Amino acid sequence: MHVIYGGTFDPIHHGHLRLALEVSEALEVSRVHLVPSHIPPHRGSTGASSAQRLEMIRQAIAGEPALALDEQEVHRGGASFTADTLRQLRAELGPDCPLVMVVGTDAFSSFDRWREWQEIPRLAHIVVVRRPGSELPVGSEAAQLVAERCVGSASELHSRPAGLVLELAPPLLDISATGIRRRIAAGRSPRYLTPDDVCQSIRAWGLYGARPVEGQ
Repeated sequence: MHVIYGGTFDPIHHGHLRLALEVSEALEVSRVHLVPSHIPPHRGSTGASSAQRLEMIRQAIAGEPALALDEQEVHRGGASFTADTLRQLRAELGPDCPLVMVVGTDAFSSFDRWREWQEIPRLAHIVVVRRPGSELPVGSEAAQLVAERCVGSASELHSRPAGLVLELAPPLLDISATGIRRRIAAGRSPRYLTPDDVCQSIRAWGLYGARPVEGQ
């Protein structure tokens, strides 16, 4: 089984990392692949460049065999659409390998506004991570998809290549990249919200309003 967890990771933080590990354990897979978007189609520009976000992810997952970096969206260029990423992976993995994408309920609630959203269940399984205070709108395409395709255990995802939905409710750290960026812009420390190497890079590069380290 091949599992991907996409996002802007602007910056990557302990909430992202802990969630990825929780998913790897819940699905009983050896690795979860983090896929940073190049140009996120549903938000403005990122505070860090694609190259900087890639480097921060490398720093954050160094020494953790259960997490890997997938650079395909950055190398592909242009706006990063999930359907394109899944098509590329399906071509690489073949038709029979179970492919899973991980998404939070907050992002999944607007699933029917994603480009080619109808194709996504044909290409992959969807693991929906339930976030406190974020519910799927009643009657929405996302809620209907969950109702029609939801399974009760991760083992069922291993039995076929695509088309199923599994809801997970792992313990989540209440950390957001938006909150980290605001904290840094206000002159406050992001330490212990994101790995120390990432904090050092943010300072060195002067990201998100951080005061650059002298001499860098």
